[in-house]
Amino acid sequence: MRIGFNPNKDKIKHTNDFFHQVVIPVYIPDQEGYFKDSFKILDYCLESLFKTIHPKTYITIVNNGSHIIISEYLNRLQKKGKIHEVIHSTNIGKPNSIIKGIAGHNFTFITIADSDVLFLNDWQKESYNVFEQFPKTGAVCPTPSSRSLKNHTFNIWFELLFSKSLFFTKVKNPEALKAFAASVGNPKIYNEIHLQKYLTVSNQDFKAVVGAGHFITTYRKEVFEKSDMKHSGFMLGGETEGKLLDFPVVKKGMWRLSTADNYAYHLGNVEEDWMRETFEQIKPNDFFPQEPIVLRKIKSSKLAFLLKYKLFARIITQKKIWYYCLKLKGLSKTEAIQYDQKHG
Repeated sequence: MRIGFNPNKDKIKHTNDFFHQVVIPVYIPDQEGYFKDSFKILDYCLESLFKTIHPKTYITIVNNGSHIIISEYLNRLQKKGKIHEVIHSTNIGKPNSIIKGIAGHNFTFITIADSDVLFLNDWQKESYNVFEQFPKTGAVCPTPSSRSLKNHTFNIWFELLFSKSLFFTKVKNPEALKAFAASVGNPKIYNEIHLQKYLTVSNQDFKAVVGAGHFITTYRKEVFEKSDMKHSGFMLGGETEGKLLDFPVVKKGMWRLSTADNYAYHLGNVEEDWMRETFEQIKPNDFFPQEPIVLRKIKSSKLAFLLKYKLFARIITQKKIWYYCLKLKGLSKTEAIQYDQKHG
C-alpha cells in the first residue's frame, strides 16, 4: 500500500560543481601473505589522493569484497567527507568494479586508479595540460613509459608519421622509470636506451609521451559513453582492461598519451621506507580550477578506425618497416634494434 505522494517524484536533480571523478577499486581480503601490507599501501594511496586533488574532484571507492576492517575504514572516510561514494560489493573483479564505479555519473574527466598508487603534486594539473595542448587526447597517464609507443597508439603514428612533432626526445625523469620497474618486480623492463629516450609528441615546447599505462589514467567521459562492455568474465587481467580502457579511446579517434614527467608512483604490495619519505614531501594542493577545460569534440568513423588501427598497424609493425620508422623518428640503427628488444 502507498499513502501520499513521494516528494522526489519529477524533481530535478540538483547539479554539483564536481567535474572530475576518481574511481579506485579496492580488494584486500585479508592481511596475510600477499596482502600483508596492503592496508598500509591503501592508506598511502588515499591520503596522497586527498592531499593532491582540487575541490571539484569526486571520489568513488568500489570495495570489491574486502575484509571487514577495510570496509569499516572506508566507511569512516566517507563519514568524514573525504570520500563521496563507497560502493560495497562481493568480489566481482576489477573490471566490473570499474564499470560499477562509473555508472550513474556524468563528469568531464574520469580517473581510474589502482589502490596502490601514490599520487604526487600536480598530477591533475599536468594531465589537464596534456588534454589542452593536444585536443585529440582521450586518455592521459601521469607515469610515462618508454615502452608504451606501440600500445594502442597506431592512430598517432598514422597521423604524425611524417611530422616533426612526433620524435624521440630525452627522458625527463629516468629514475621514475627505474622506480616503476622495481615496483612491479622486474628491473629489466627498461634497458639503457629506454632510460635515455622516449617517443613524444610536441606542441611547440610542450611535450607528452606517446602511449598510456593502466594503473592510473585519466579519461575523457566520451570514452565510456555508449560502451559495449556492460560486464566482464575476468576477475583481473585477460583482455578485459584493453577492451574497457584502451580500445574505446582509439575507436573514437582519440590519442592515448602520458605526461613527460612523473606525477605518481606504483607502490606494489610491500611497504618500503621511501614511501613514507615521499608521502611526507607531498604538499597540500594549491591548484583550484573553477571550470573544466573546454574539450573539442572528436570526429571518428568506422572507416578511419579500420584504416588507422587495423590496416596501418599491420603494415607498420613489420620488422623492416618498424625499424625504418624508429630511425625516421630519431633513433640510430643500433638504438632502434635495442629499443625493440624484449624485456626481462
